[in-house]
Amino acid sequence: MKAIVCTKYGSPDVLQLREVEKPIPKDNEVLIRVRATAVTASDCIIRKFKIPVRRWFPKGLFMELMMGFVIGFGKPRNPILGLVLSGGIESVGKDATRFKKGDQVYGFTGYSFGAYAEYTCLSEKDSPRGCLAIKPTTISHEEAAALSYAGILATHFVKKGNIQSGQRVLIYGASGAIGTTAVQLAKYYGTEVTGVCSTTNLELVKSLGADKVIDYTQEESIHELELYDFVLDTVGEFKSSRLKEHSRKALRKNGKYASVDDEDPKLRSEYLVLLNELIEAGHVKAVIDRQYPLEQIVEAHRYVDRGHKKGNVVITVK
Repeated sequence: MKAIVCTKYGSPDVLQLREVEKPIPKDNEVLIRVRATAVTASDCIIRKFKIPVRRWFPKGLFMELMMGFVIGFGKPRNPILGLVLSGGIESVGKDATRFKKGDQVYGFTGYSFGAYAEYTCLSEKDSPRGCLAIKPTTISHEEAAALSYAGILATHFVKKGNIQSGQRVLIYGASGAIGTTAVQLAKYYGTEVTGVCSTTNLELVKSLGADKVIDYTQEESIHELELYDFVLDTVGEFKSSRLKEHSRKALRKNGKYASVDDEDPKLRSEYLVLLNELIEAGHVKAVIDRQYPLEQIVEAHRYVDRGHKKGNVVITVK
């Protein structure tokens, strides 16, 4: 089968298209014919083995050590990267009962990686090594691959905010993969949403339902902040601004703040099941910036490395 192999950490050029052996599912696993995956910011961190922490020592050093223990020092233990996928189940292990051959699924591969390939195996049970759910029939594999990453992370952190109808919510990084989904989720829960993004993405964030938008590139934008019941930073240590620092403190009494850097959320298929309902009801849609074939994944990584993508960058696997 075709796969993208990463034999060492570094620039996008370390990714190579190769023919490798097709995997065989273990007793509790399913074999998935991958139809689409995505290049996420997390994929690029893993490929570079570079933790985006501005206050490097000791926090950054600790995080880098933990990352090495999990995915490998010097090179990835699993050279086939890729955190999200959508595709069809080709076969199941003898103990697998949740899914059957022919099911169309989407999900998050977690620490097992392996989505940058024509085939991969995943356990049917939720764990840090992945989770799966039936794909909504109303969306394509490309849309499902995009939403599997953003859907799980955005759902986790929005739930962490315990937001209620009528409250005010600020989404910092509202035009990214997690941000575009978080805006839609917050609107579904009946909150007044303010999205923070760059000038070129203001209209996109408005189209997703944001009641207000703030351009972080403008110096006077700090004065547009109000007090919020929940502030969600969806970019973490990747980017900083004066507005971001002020956003952290722009909380009402008992207000909550969360950042995607706070923790690694558990991979729960129940998040995808909830997402299915919202997708089918038209409350959530995928935002796709660009699509590339598997053979052009180096170009896709270069684009994501620039840090200006809108929503998701999807890879089609034919």
